[in-house]
Amino acid sequence: MAHPRAGTPALPEDLIDVAAVDRAYYDTTPDPENPLQQVVFGTSGHRGSSLDASFNEAHILATTQAIVEYRTGAGITGPLFIGFDTHALSIPAWRTALEVLAANEVSTFTATDDTFTPTPAVSRAILKFNAEHPGVQSDGIVVTPSHNPPRDGGFKYNPPSGGPADTAITSWIAGRANDLLRNKLDGVRRIPFEQARSGQYVTDHSFIEEYCNALSGVVDMDAIRTSGIRIGADPLGGASVGYWAAIGFRYNLANLTVVNPTVDPTFSFMTLDTDGKIRMDCSSPNAMASLIGARDHYDIATGNDADSDRHGVVTPDAGLMNPNHYLAVAIDYLFTHRPGWSEQAGVGKTLVSSSLIDRVVGGIGRRLVEVPVGFKWFVEGLLDGSIAFGGEESAGASFLTLDGGPWTTDKDGIILDLLASEILAVTGKTPSQRYRELADRYGESAYARIDAPASREQKAVLSKLSPSQITATELAGEKITAIMTEAPGNGAAIGGLKVTTENAWFAARPSGTEDVYKIYAESFNGPEHLAQVQVQAQEVVDAALNG
Repeated sequence: MAHPRAGTPALPEDLIDVAAVDRAYYDTTPDPENPLQQVVFGTSGHRGSSLDASFNEAHILATTQAIVEYRTGAGITGPLFIGFDTHALSIPAWRTALEVLAANEVSTFTATDDTFTPTPAVSRAILKFNAEHPGVQSDGIVVTPSHNPPRDGGFKYNPPSGGPADTAITSWIAGRANDLLRNKLDGVRRIPFEQARSGQYVTDHSFIEEYCNALSGVVDMDAIRTSGIRIGADPLGGASVGYWAAIGFRYNLANLTVVNPTVDPTFSFMTLDTDGKIRMDCSSPNAMASLIGARDHYDIATGNDADSDRHGVVTPDAGLMNPNHYLAVAIDYLFTHRPGWSEQAGVGKTLVSSSLIDRVVGGIGRRLVEVPVGFKWFVEGLLDGSIAFGGEESAGASFLTLDGGPWTTDKDGIILDLLASEILAVTGKTPSQRYRELADRYGESAYARIDAPASREQKAVLSKLSPSQITATELAGEKITAIMTEAPGNGAAIGGLKVTTENAWFAARPSGTEDVYKIYAESFNGPEHLAQVQVQAQEVVDAALNG
């Protein structure tokens, strides 16, 4: 049920007290024995709020020291690239991290003039350095909670692969960080920020110049420029704000407008998300309501979340595109317009992304690589070129350069946004018009995600289900064709369950933060059939949990 004010402008009572959030970061000491106040790495790093004692100076001191010790043990001797977004807690956490890194004599590259740095720019910098310095590895930190509300902070580690760290790495870092918290930070080295920032171990790096200059190697910027397409790029108050202006200047895109270049840690210019919170989710129609309302002013309008690893595409004919629909369009276009890509390169998708992607991939004769939720599963494939495109239903994706090399191994919302303009420039059709063509060919689906209640014990059972625990043979009137607890693309455990039929599927995964499990479902037989799938999905899962 949507909040009654969803999609309407934020009011003063919706805004955070930035000073209070900042004070709590420094003044609140977390309880290391409280699971809610420990360092916990999810799919995109450690996240929390200073107001909840889950993202405080102690967390960042401990986590950064743990990263230093991890990289030493792993033999990582190159520089560490660090970036931060526009959330209120990002600058304090970045300052804390620099204090620890410099004290440990880690060579650290941070943005010139201490400017905001998108996640993909950090990933790109890591890969570029490592390619140019064989035998020396670099890594990175991005201080961001992504699209989370303004009160939150986030801290993400990217190893030399350039993408999100895998579970083995993050588990070690979190374990060591929590040990340091329990020992009252004994073992953490730090020096004052001013000494760190001006010292020999911290170096200015022009992330923005490096990233923008290379864009023509991954997107057809010439086609975009000569087309004269009117582009409206909305950073949603995030780290891409300076990048869009630089892209327009560098490639002479006279019709590119940065739609609201304001940076405000309260994000007061946002419209409320579906649940009534301020959230910089560029895949949400409610969070993107302002840009959708201005869609007739542009041929292509786009949005990014706070660290720019997600994309949102708005067209005059359809408004905000469903992320699954745009992924399918992007895949169909790229694999028919990138002659430099290997014929053997596959398409990566998460198992909760639309099956329309499966049908499109089959139609273009490519190999589908279906993996568990989390962009980390695409890192190796994007790095070695065995996957040319990796995307997930939450509007995160990246793809190879024009000549088939790695661009980023983390999500890049900027290139996905630019691709929308390339598609229009080259084909004469908006991505939403291209989607209609795909739907006419492969079928149109109904897709949704809902939550169902589950205790901590039930969530633990769900995460370890085996196919033999599912006794159902039919789902919403169709024969069940597969019951999966491992992803077919790489055999990795999915931490839940996926059940498929000829025209529908559902997947169930436990929430990492709430006492619910998430049900993703899709049907090519219409919304009514989808509703039946959702009802029976909950019955199937509940029977297994209570059996």
